[in-house]
Amino acid sequence: MITIYGMSDSGNSYKPRLLMAKLGRPFRHVETSSRDGSTRTPAYLAKNANGKVPLLELDDGRFLAESNAILLHMAEGTRLLPADAYQRALVFQWLFFEQYSHEPFVAVRRTMFLYPERAAQATPERMQALLDGGNKALGVMQVQLEKTPFLAGDAMSVADIALYAYTHDATIGGYDLDAFPAVKAWLARVAADEGHVPLTWLP
Repeated sequence: MITIYGMSDSGNSYKPRLLMAKLGRPFRHVETSSRDGSTRTPAYLAKNANGKVPLLELDDGRFLAESNAILLHMAEGTRLLPADAYQRALVFQWLFFEQYSHEPFVAVRRTMFLYPERAAQATPERMQALLDGGNKALGVMQVQLEKTPFLAGDAMSVADIALYAYTHDATIGGYDLDAFPAVKAWLARVAADEGHVPLTWLP
């Protein structure tokens, strides 16, 4: 059976769990956390030298790291990854946007509130910069979602799963989602999609 190593409260680890739930595919979850040191053990580093989660272990023993790479691989041939080359490129565009323009702000600001050990890093200047960067990313999403029901067009894709993971609880980080009504409506559409499970769900 496929194994996913991940933190149960991590948005990045939530992404592949949510995808597998929507696809109805069984998998095994192995709790692996940067907070308890389990991502830095020799055994784990032998699987992923970068020492991060999530990590996918396939039935044949091969490994695949990076949440969005896992999404693309597991969604191949399903309704959540378009066959058309241009539509696929739009999905890739949003996956890159998530990692470069969204996650570094929205996800990081969330961790400042969730994890007490991050308190020393939460200077007023940094928190404001994270708020500004996250609001900019949410604004970009708002512009697109005023035009299309999902980020890459009319159909849901792994782009929506990737950006849902940290957007749906962005209020933890102090973001005002009421300022982005199209984003809020999109969150509801993603949550209403077949097979949806919350962040806390484990197989």
